[in-house]
Amino acid sequence: MSVFAHLVGQLADLLQPLFGLSAAAAAIVLFTALVRLLVHPLSRAAARGQKARTRLQPKIAELRRRYGRSPEKLQRALLELHTREKVSPLAGILPSLLQLPAFFLLFYLFSNTTIGGRPNELLGHELFTAPLGGRWADALGDGGPLGGAGLVYVGLFAVVVAVAAFSYRLTKQSMAANSALTGAEPVAVPGTGAVVKVMPFLSFFTLVTVAVVPLAAALYVVTSMAWGVVERAVLYR
Repeated sequence: MSVFAHLVGQLADLLQPLFGLSAAAAAIVLFTALVRLLVHPLSRAAARGQKARTRLQPKIAELRRRYGRSPEKLQRALLELHTREKVSPLAGILPSLLQLPAFFLLFYLFSNTTIGGRPNELLGHELFTAPLGGRWADALGDGGPLGGAGLVYVGLFAVVVAVAAFSYRLTKQSMAANSALTGAEPVAVPGTGAVVKVMPFLSFFTLVTVAVVPLAAALYVVTSMAWGVVERAVLYR
């Protein structure tokens, strides 16, 4: 943790002439971009898997017609189809899971006043006027939602809503395209039914995360979310 804090501090020092007290925030954005670049090959693989699942829709429609009156047989046949075609219905989750360690690293780093027995100097950095170690509740107690720190969170919330709305649109378009191939709603693979139902709304839950974690971790989440939706729009077009 001390090594990571040192690296963030060094990067912030390099960016300080350009960003001033927001240099650490800029360093977090660059760190997020690096993480996203590292998992990009997996994102490309997930996109190929999604396209493969789309190509399976006619076969899924045939299984639906054959086993429509036997849900258990239908689910078993769907699972066998995905296994035979070497298509994982959960491949798209892997890139997100691999980003969790970076998120928790930033969460821990900006939640502690000391790192390696020394004062955590990164807590003195800000995003505009909002401390990177602060939370939305702190901003509300220091000037309210329209105070200096509060406005930073208003901006982050606005970005999350805009990106989530765009992600929702992409997801609905993808589902509609799949349904158009078969003339019916897609059948969920065993164990994924609940995920499919809430998938279009998942991005909006990011608002809760941004509100309760340190601002540094929230900045990582928002940056990664924006990167992800642009990446998705390009890879799934």
